[in-house]
Amino acid sequence: MTNRDFSSLALDSELLSNLPSLGYEYMTPIQEQSLPHILAGNDIIAQGKTGSGKTAAFGLGLLTKLDKSNFHVQSLVLCPTRELTDQVANELRRLARTIPNVKVLTLCGGLPFGPQAESIASGAHIIIGTPGRVEDHLRKRTLNLGTLKIIVLDEADRMLDMGFQETLDTIIEQIPKQRQTLLFSATFPSNIKSIAKRIMNNPVKLHVESVHDNITIKQHFYKVRDANKVAVLCKLILQSDFESVLIFCNTRLETQRVADELSTAGFSALALHGDFDQRDRTQTLVRFSNRSAQILVATDVAARGIDIDSLDAVINFQIATSPDMHVHRIGRTGRAGQTGIAITLFSEKDAYKAVILQESLGRDLVNEPLPALPELITSPSKATMTTLLISAGKRQKIRPGDVLGALTGESEITGSQVGKIDIFNNRTYVAINREIVKLAIKKLADGKIKGRHFRVRAIY
Repeated sequence: MTNRDFSSLALDSELLSNLPSLGYEYMTPIQEQSLPHILAGNDIIAQGKTGSGKTAAFGLGLLTKLDKSNFHVQSLVLCPTRELTDQVANELRRLARTIPNVKVLTLCGGLPFGPQAESIASGAHIIIGTPGRVEDHLRKRTLNLGTLKIIVLDEADRMLDMGFQETLDTIIEQIPKQRQTLLFSATFPSNIKSIAKRIMNNPVKLHVESVHDNITIKQHFYKVRDANKVAVLCKLILQSDFESVLIFCNTRLETQRVADELSTAGFSALALHGDFDQRDRTQTLVRFSNRSAQILVATDVAARGIDIDSLDAVINFQIATSPDMHVHRIGRTGRAGQTGIAITLFSEKDAYKAVILQESLGRDLVNEPLPALPELITSPSKATMTTLLISAGKRQKIRPGDVLGALTGESEITGSQVGKIDIFNNRTYVAINREIVKLAIKKLADGKIKGRHFRVRAIY
């Protein structure tokens, strides 16, 4: 296609009228490549970086093909994590907001089974869920996928990394053979090729170029001794005065160690790895995304599904295990037309990985001299926000406006001092300017939300 305007496609008119209000003016490369095939009913394997617009690509396809008068499940989107499931569901609801009576339902583990079964029984057009919970509903016969027309495997490589191979096979066995299968993956390892061969029908293979233009992402490479890595890391962060940094390590132990050492050095740093339970993972992501923590140190597995706007930099504390993974890591900065910085630290023992990465990127990994640290910087700056936890959420009918009203009433706190508000089933997180934390806690504790008193505390 040469015309990247959405109006050039046979999309539902109600969808087209809504796109400008969502900021969609022209198709991204992955949308331009995949949407015509999706609308034509072809199976596709699409490989593209994070932030490429894949959710809107398959979302527009699903919604255009939807029979809104039929409240049986017509499309199933499988995601590796609860966070990604929520992100995809929210995006589809935004895309469908001008279409009446479209029901999008999420099925994730860690939430009560009964209410989900009741929601399924009342009818749904599109189900978005994690493989384990979808399999649970199929096994208990609270979910029937006999009317399914389209299945989407989102971040398929991550699902296989998490050991969902057998679960995916079980789900596939219970859906019609005459269907459309859409597979999206950041990388394309051998196990993806294997599952694609088994479950897909002559798929069209699409690949969006993943080597980032230095105009969008400026890459820096520094060769350092392992013993000096943390010190160099601190120096680089201080020198650049980043507000939001994602640091990648290859193991859980290294991730926790680096986060601990950064915290000891005075940085606002959090760790995220596979040892976290769902609640701690959610809380960590909330604090990083709402600017209550400046630095998140994560493994590749734990970081899948993270979608943070305006990420200043990605730092590879350890060189990635493959060129595809390197590209996937750095794709989290420099998104939506913004500029970003990607820094990679490598040591002598990483020489073979560096050579492979160099060949893949088509450029030399120039060992740059470390920047000089300005003498005026003596300690890390503090995060601008602090997160408050309120012991109430969706089940108590709490809405963002209720929290904002309770904080800004009587003019002691302004709206500009309140940041992101994240509401879950039984808890609400709200970012507050760190200078007014005590006042905010007092207002919420002494006042009422929805006519009731709820516990509130700061999370550090």
